[in-house]
Amino acid sequence: MKKLAVAMLAVVLVLSVTVVPSDAWSRGHFRGGCCWGGWWLPGAVIGGLALGAAVAATYPPYYPPYYAAPPAVVYQSAPAYAAPAPPAVQREVVYPNGRYVLYGDGVSQAWQWVWIPAAPPPPPPPRQ
Repeated sequence: MKKLAVAMLAVVLVLSVTVVPSDAWSRGHFRGGCCWGGWWLPGAVIGGLALGAAVAATYPPYYPPYYAAPPAVVYQSAPAYAAPAPPAVQREVVYPNGRYVLYGDGVSQAWQWVWIPAAPPPPPPPRQ
């Protein structure tokens, strides 16, 4: 606020000194308002410059806007999925007179079905 009062006082002083006509402007080839726009033109120019300087001094300084950096990019690894359990392979097919059994895993050993006959029924119990 103090700066504003000092600036306004300076403007008033400069304008009052430069705009008020004096005898110097009426002497010589300036007499009659010829050539330079009369007695008021130099005062108006100087006063306008002083007024512009005073107005510019009262405005706050211009600062460029702050640069806001984008947020940091965080890369996340893909979620680790457990390999699903392989479907249960039916390794036995049972019939009344025997069964088939599947051997091997299909990768390191080939699949192989083996027939295993059923055990004969036990003999009937002895008669008493």
